[in-house]
Amino acid sequence: MRHRISKTKKLGRGMDSRRKLLRSMASAVIVYEQIETTPANAKALRSYVDKMITKGKLKTLHGHRQLLADLNTNAAKKVTEVLAERFKDRKGGYTRILISGKSKDGAKKYIVELT
Repeated sequence: MRHRISKTKKLGRGMDSRRKLLRSMASAVIVYEQIETTPANAKALRSYVDKMITKGKLKTLHGHRQLLADLNTNAAKKVTEVLAERFKDRKGGYTRILISGKSKDGAKKYIVELT
């Protein structure tokens, strides 16, 4: 039996901690438009940020409230005002992942940025 198969990576954390991690990283990507992180976090973050921008493109009160539930207020405001206009003709693929090299401890680092 395949009980409790998760669709997303667990990232070595519990559900609450993983949700907080993705929320804070997605808010940072949206506000600063580029962050540096580990490969597993970058791959999990890409789909999360794409879904947030798609919700922002709806331009409805319900979509804005969903953004406020999943992001901080500055990021939600930027999605609805700036990013929705920038990506209005694009159907997906709002983020890009680039390999930036290794950190001091030898771990790989990826850059997640908005295109």
